[in-house]
Amino acid sequence: MKKFIEKNYKLVIGIILTFIVVVSVLNAKNDSLIYDEDAHIPAGYSYLIQHDMRLNPEHPPLIKDLAALPLLFLKPNFDTTQGFWTTDNANDSQWNAGKIFLFDSGNNPDRIIFWSRLPIILLSLVFGWFVFRWAREMTGIIGGLFALALYAFDPNVLGHNHFVTTDLGIAAFIVFAFYYFLKFIKNPGWKNVFIAGLFLGLVQLAKFSSVLIFPVLALILIFYPLVRLEKEKRSKLKVLGEYLLKGAVIFVLSLVVVWIVYYFNTFSMPKEKLPEIVNHYMPAGDQNIKAIYTRQIVFAMNDSALLRPMANYFFGVARVFQRVAGGNVTYFLGQIDTHGFLGYFPIVFLIKEPLPILFFALFALFFSLFKIVRKIFEPSEKLKSLTNYLRTHITEFSMFVFIVLYAFTSIIGRLNIGFRHLFPILPFVYILTTKNIFEFLKKRDGERANFPYSFAVLALLAFLILGTIAAYPSYMSYFNQAAGGSKNGYNLVTDSNADWGQDLKRLKIFLSEHPEINKIRVDYFGMANLDYYLNGKYEKWWASKRPVEIGWYAISTEFLQQGIYFTGISDNESYRWLQNKKPFSQVGTSILVYNIKLEDLKN
Repeated sequence: MKKFIEKNYKLVIGIILTFIVVVSVLNAKNDSLIYDEDAHIPAGYSYLIQHDMRLNPEHPPLIKDLAALPLLFLKPNFDTTQGFWTTDNANDSQWNAGKIFLFDSGNNPDRIIFWSRLPIILLSLVFGWFVFRWAREMTGIIGGLFALALYAFDPNVLGHNHFVTTDLGIAAFIVFAFYYFLKFIKNPGWKNVFIAGLFLGLVQLAKFSSVLIFPVLALILIFYPLVRLEKEKRSKLKVLGEYLLKGAVIFVLSLVVVWIVYYFNTFSMPKEKLPEIVNHYMPAGDQNIKAIYTRQIVFAMNDSALLRPMANYFFGVARVFQRVAGGNVTYFLGQIDTHGFLGYFPIVFLIKEPLPILFFALFALFFSLFKIVRKIFEPSEKLKSLTNYLRTHITEFSMFVFIVLYAFTSIIGRLNIGFRHLFPILPFVYILTTKNIFEFLKKRDGERANFPYSFAVLALLAFLILGTIAAYPSYMSYFNQAAGGSKNGYNLVTDSNADWGQDLKRLKIFLSEHPEINKIRVDYFGMANLDYYLNGKYEKWWASKRPVEIGWYAISTEFLQQGIYFTGISDNESYRWLQNKKPFSQVGTSILVYNIKLEDLKN
């Protein structure tokens, strides 16, 4: 069986990638516009046709550019006489642009949204192939297929790989950047220097959180030359100097790549526009030291035509750190807070990842720690053992350090808006898990005792695959069985974990199947246009609206949980009157439909 799979591994890859394409294209068609796409889609299109980054500058342009490429062939209307382009402030403009571009300019919104999502699906296929490739280099063909299966059948990946956001993109480009930087580390030829510089630039253009890879890359750049074995006897300091020089070249090349892409996206942007944006987010009266220095640096760079593209880049980085420090309204385990929860990301990881992947990862972690501890604490020559470990396991060491650094930064940060922010560590979890599981099995190869372990791995993998297929189409809002499944996860945590506005099309279908509902009161957490989809059969509602009326209600779980658990509002301004009311139906996973009768109002 093993030989058959190895011989036909390309067919297996084709089957797995076909599964990704089918479910992703279906979800791209059936999921309504999610919250962030309202800003990202028009922004990306404006970058390509206007070469102006006034919309959504807090994210770099690469992923939005890719998503907008199909729109160049569709040629939708983009009206630059509208307020979102001329008079709206920097924050309002990016959201108003989506509303007008998609729903009020004579365009077909569903067509634009669908075609914008296809490049992200294509990127997810390349990403999956890369996970296979790297794992195969470390563990062989079967190991590569195993890692690809972990990636392809992770519902969280399938839930976000068809949305125009930066989350899958940053995970993909971090893997590309790490892969080619480590190729340079192992073979510091000039070809690898240029390739590493290219991908280090591209990852900075995917998402600003990519700055977290720099400490890890710097650590590798310094330590590996000191432990590396040389064919010719050379001073360690000389080798280190060569690495540092070439590392500096890689960094400079990455900035050149960033400059080129930003120049292409901004060369028609008026000089005064960036200062206007900066003044909105960081006004002159802001005494925060970071805001003061950001203003000084951005304004100085913006005055130079040569440095102006980098002024836009630098502002984007500063804006992201400002937003992280500011926090976000978050519902988590029956609480509402804006300052972040320390336990948020660890718990969200445990309830959002499928149970088989959690088991595989936990086993691999303990097995890996056991190996490291045993190597370091060997009775003799501990330093030599540690040096040898770093020399022969630099790839695994780099991945593990990045996982720890990124997870720690996420945990102490205040921006608790979804499991998607952990995506950059997922591919490394898949690969390291594969490496350790297959190393464990290899040590028992040929032993009768190996059969139960191999059988357990296959059984868990089958459980993962079948569970993911059964969870279709609710991948974005997936929660594992221990958390109550996709239908109940919103009781634990919301936002992009459960509710991002993805079910409005399904509400339209629900209403068509229930003609007895003449009017429904809607409190929708999303940016899709209610008039476009519900055609006048609704009335806008919100938690504090009074009096409560007899009739039908459709309430997004995000607003429902905020309206119940936010202690800053009174009962008369809340949804607490619905706390013990059983919904009539659940549309998708994120919209609850209630039928309120007279007796409900008396209780």
